[in-house]
Amino acid sequence: MMTPLLRTALVAASLALTACSILPKADPLAVYRLPPLASGATPASGTAYRALRIATPAASRSIDSERILVLPEGDVIKSYAGVRWGDPAPQLLRDRLLDAFQADGRFPRLSGDNANIAAEVELDGALTAFQTEYRHGAPTVVIVYDARLVDTATRQQLAARRFAVVEAVAGSKVPEVVSAFGSASARLAGEVVAWAATVR
Repeated sequence: MMTPLLRTALVAASLALTACSILPKADPLAVYRLPPLASGATPASGTAYRALRIATPAASRSIDSERILVLPEGDVIKSYAGVRWGDPAPQLLRDRLLDAFQADGRFPRLSGDNANIAAEVELDGALTAFQTEYRHGAPTVVIVYDARLVDTATRQQLAARRFAVVEAVAGSKVPEVVSAFGSASARLAGEVVAWAATVR
């Protein structure tokens, strides 16, 4: 014989299951990577650089995330809904820099700060912008990286420079935004490599 307490429990469980079945399912996030660097470039010639470690740049809390940031108006920071980067923005830039230095050919002894490998010089710095901004109503990708080269033995700063790249987005859809991030980061990485090669 079913007791009132058992009957109440069964009714509650049934209602809970019904509620779960009618709740809308969350849409899955689309995860993006930076488009790969264009292949086929001829490696630069010249003297091989000292062992170089590429460090993940420091960043503010808003930039150090997997959100794809957008500033639609003024200084208001938002993010594109339903999408994210595969890794936090500072890590994306570190990996982009590693790819660019490797492709250059003058830096055969490369490592990232995720590997326990000794290096003579470290490239570190701060990522102060990695976002889309609306300028005159048009979306524009902005990346700003404050780079510095440091002697790992003495911790002496060898050189420092700010790199800022702006890339117009060919449209307003997320894939077009991601493509602009790919072009902007590739251009910035190329400038960093060219600069680093001049520092001895």
